[in-house]
Amino acid sequence: MKLNYPKVKQDSKQRVYVDFTQNDKRYRIFNGKRINNSISPNSFPIEQRLEMGNLLAAEVYKFLNSGMNITEFEKSSLIKPCMTDKEYLTAALDIKLRGNYSEKYKSMLEFVYNIILRALRGDSIGSKDVNYILSSYSSEVSYNTIKRHLQVLINEAVKLGMNENPMREIKAKKSKAKLHKPYRDIKEVLSEVKSYNNNLYLCCLLTYGCLLRPHREIRELKWQDFSEDLSFINLSGFRNKSGKNRIVPVPIYIRELLVKGQPQHNIFTGTIRPLNQDYFKTLWGRFKRVSKLLEQDQTLYSFRHSGAIEIFKRTGSITKLQKAMGHSSINVSLTYLRGLEIAELKEEDMPKIQ
Repeated sequence: MKLNYPKVKQDSKQRVYVDFTQNDKRYRIFNGKRINNSISPNSFPIEQRLEMGNLLAAEVYKFLNSGMNITEFEKSSLIKPCMTDKEYLTAALDIKLRGNYSEKYKSMLEFVYNIILRALRGDSIGSKDVNYILSSYSSEVSYNTIKRHLQVLINEAVKLGMNENPMREIKAKKSKAKLHKPYRDIKEVLSEVKSYNNNLYLCCLLTYGCLLRPHREIRELKWQDFSEDLSFINLSGFRNKSGKNRIVPVPIYIRELLVKGQPQHNIFTGTIRPLNQDYFKTLWGRFKRVSKLLEQDQTLYSFRHSGAIEIFKRTGSITKLQKAMGHSSINVSLTYLRGLEIAELKEEDMPKIQ
């Protein structure tokens, strides 16, 4: 199998990293810790970082050519004889924090890890400890969220060598599907948003017309993500929830509003830095307080849901909807449609009086 030479890249914060693939899994590392090397390009002045990044790439290439597996190397460096459950969980968290996950996901894993540490009375963790932790959450959504992230850490700890899985018999709670109520008159609502804030208006248009997720996919958009004629948006797997490369068409009513800037610049800020993580969440909350059109359960995500309904009604194709939404499987799209409460029965299907 041909080994490709690692690539040196730079993110929006001018941090240098090395991008490479091993065993069909893509990695990006910002320093040499994961290959037992001391090179750290981002500890240098900006003008020297690319040069140091190239040195790190050479070390990565040497590591890969040696036949060593980066995942196994990471794990072996964390494992010691006679480890306690608590130590396995610490090692599991360390591996997850090094992975290519969103900051929000990593932050949640750290939060759950700290909950475990506070709850443990010794060094081992059993089903009673897990039940004690989860019993603090009466809301089904909160319960399942904590359980899901706790399961991730424990599964990783078991892979590393922890003897027992204390969550084997613990079930998720059934929760009511959250309904992001679709809009009846999308044009009227968009007009109200437009008169309130231009950034929010463009975000809503992209959420509805391109079916992108607002708080990361749209907020972090750069001009280089668009095709030359602005007719398509290309997002890599690192930039969307499914983890797969995604290409979506840009409708004409959105293209007419776009004025292309520098490739590395964010489409909202006009600089290399994106808006802050809570920008659209905060802006939507303020708009909601003054809106005369919004109904209960209508959210920023309702534009995406309204767009999904429009596609499904027009095409009747669950496969096309899956691709448009960027879902990882058709099953996700089916669940999504149930949550949207699209009627399966038509009026003519209902009982008639002869």
